[in-house]
Amino acid sequence: MERRHTARIIAFVMAGGEGKRLQPLTAKSCKPAVPFGSRYRMVDFVLSNLLNSEIQAIYLLVQYKSQSLIEHIRKAWTVSHLHPDQFVTVVPPQMQEGSSWFAGTADAVYQNLNLITQHRPDIVAVFGADHIYRMDIRQMVNFHLQRHADISVAALPVPVNQASEFGVIQVDANDRILGFQEKPQQPKSIPSHPDQAYASMGNYLFNGDVLIKALKAAHERGESDFGHHVLPKLLETHRLYAYDFSNNEIPGIKPYEEQSYWRDVGNLDAYYEAHQDVLGLEPRFDTFNPQWPIFSSNYQGPVARILGGQLNNVLLGAATVVNECNIRNSILRRETVVEPGADIENCIIMDYVRICKGARLRRTIVEQHNIIEADATIGYDLEEDQRRYHVTLSGLVVVPAGEVNYYARDSRGRGPGYAE
Repeated sequence: MERRHTARIIAFVMAGGEGKRLQPLTAKSCKPAVPFGSRYRMVDFVLSNLLNSEIQAIYLLVQYKSQSLIEHIRKAWTVSHLHPDQFVTVVPPQMQEGSSWFAGTADAVYQNLNLITQHRPDIVAVFGADHIYRMDIRQMVNFHLQRHADISVAALPVPVNQASEFGVIQVDANDRILGFQEKPQQPKSIPSHPDQAYASMGNYLFNGDVLIKALKAAHERGESDFGHHVLPKLLETHRLYAYDFSNNEIPGIKPYEEQSYWRDVGNLDAYYEAHQDVLGLEPRFDTFNPQWPIFSSNYQGPVARILGGQLNNVLLGAATVVNECNIRNSILRRETVVEPGADIENCIIMDYVRICKGARLRRTIVEQHNIIEADATIGYDLEEDQRRYHVTLSGLVVVPAGEVNYYARDSRGRGPGYAE
């Protein structure tokens, strides 16, 4: 596996996404800050990929409801102060040339051109912050250098009959990009694989000088987005290549995993399904990989306590208390308490939630700081659920974030660490 290159690289991570289709999960925070799995947030995946790939100068561009993301970065992503070239820094809109917020992905980087000129990088990586995947970016860098590319775009091969859901990249036989299609009815296939098409992953490598000139020109034209404006314009004058993500090799991947796992969790059902992918004895995406770790919060709470009950295919976050209940095919995040007699099936229970005695939940996402009252039922009567909660077309129920103190007391005045 090729790993070494001498290029100087900085990264911009686009973390300003509003995530409207993930409402109500994004009612109080931006999409990259949304929790994932038993201990992560979405942004942790791209940041882990960058650091594992030895790209350690990272600017996180934030905008929409960013406070929880900023707090997470402050607590979880402090890089050694002994190495000034290694950092993860949050950058809100600077408004150095006016009073406008980021108008698009390209405009966000344009507003921070001073950071590029300050570092004088050979390559600038521009990556999204809201996808679930592992990627050795060094391999994409090597591809970029070997092809003498000006811009490289990460591309995921997908079946042609499913490609209409994505932005599609049209290429020649050498993977040089010929054009872009936005959710086309008739996607252009890959020449060597007529049954597949390249879906853009929204991750780019730019030669530094090319990026600076392109952003200045786009700004003068009033254009603000990489995918819709900047990249199609550069096709006329520069060498753009599609990097085949299916060729990316990650050490430590188990044989049972989906080898090129990548999910755009852009809506609630996709978000739920991606959680199902991390469950089971042989998950499609195993979050445990010591050779390519996913870094996140260094929460110092105790381990989970299981005091009785039946658990089948369950992930438990730190300081969870489970007492004489039934839990199946579910994920419980930090400091969740489940009281006796509760029944939880195919659910995602977020931080600081108490599930009281006898409550029954099925295909439900419970956001943080909630108390589910004793003997409540959620996920069994969709008409009733629709009157009280958010329900997707597939019948997934989402209980919005509550306002209770996470040390909320039960009916007898006992805190979340108590269990009978």
